[in-house]
This record gives sequence, structure tokens and C-alpha cells, in this order.
Amino acid sequence: MSDDKFMQEAVNAALKGMQNNEGGPFGCVIVKDGKIIGKGNNKVTSTNDPTAHAEVTAIRDACKNLNSFQLDGCIIYTSCEPCPMCLGAIYWARPEKVYYGSSQADAANIGFDDEFIYKEIPLPYNERSIPFEQLSPEIAIKPFQEWTKKEDKTEY
Repeated sequence: MSDDKFMQEAVNAALKGMQNNEGGPFGCVIVKDGKIIGKGNNKVTSTNDPTAHAEVTAIRDACKNLNSFQLDGCIIYTSCEPCPMCLGAIYWARPEKVYYGSSQADAANIGFDDEFIYKEIPLPYNERSIPFEQLSPEIAIKPFQEWTKKEDKTEY
């Protein structure tokens, strides 16, 4: 299949999910060795899960099918430029490349505007619209201390 055909599959996933009232108009497929190994669409409203974006659901599907927590050698085709959360998930999954269809501006034009998140990231914690404050770092450091000693850990 060509890149355009894989993008069409991502768009088809978006349309199907939207028509089934599963969530917003977003779809994604993940391809390895010329085959779709993961597929997802936005399921935020149908699952009451704000993290159930198309890219995240596709990453979960692909990783399950690959029995791996990384997407080495994979290409992501997503119907729209990823939001900040999906961008983070993509970087953690480490695919080879990402193709996107519609832009952030296209999404904003229909009410899916994540510009406010990009503006929040560089702000000092106490100036964000949702305040962030460090609490009990002397307690919270314990898992990190144990991780450094753990001999049978799986690094990622």
C-alpha cells in the first residue's frame, strides 16, 4: 500500500468512529513492514477517557499486537497533527516516522484547539491555569532510589 492509502485508512478510522459516536473526528493507523499493525480512533466521549485520542488508542493496539512497548520500525499515519499529549506518547513509543493529514489550525477551526496547552507548558508552575506544586519530595524520591538499585528492571 502507498502512503496515501495508509492515510486514507486513518481517515476511514476517523469517519467510522465519528459516525459511531465514539468520539471526535480523528483516526490513526500504525504500519510496520507495509502492514497495518495498529488502528485507533478517538474514543474520548464513548469511554469517558480524556486520554483516548486516536494516536493513543492506535499505539496501545499496535504495542499489544507487537508484544512490545516500543514501535521500532513503525510508521504512524494520523488524520490530524497530534496534540501535545499524543506527541508525548509518540515520542515515548519511538516510531520511525509520523505522517499527519490535517493541521493544528484545521482542528482549531472546528473547535479542537490545543494552543492553550502549548502556552501553558513554559509558564512557571504557579502561573498555570491548573497550578502545579511540588509536595513531599523526600517521600516521593523512594521509588526512584529503589529503581536505581533494581537489578531485574526493563530499561526504556
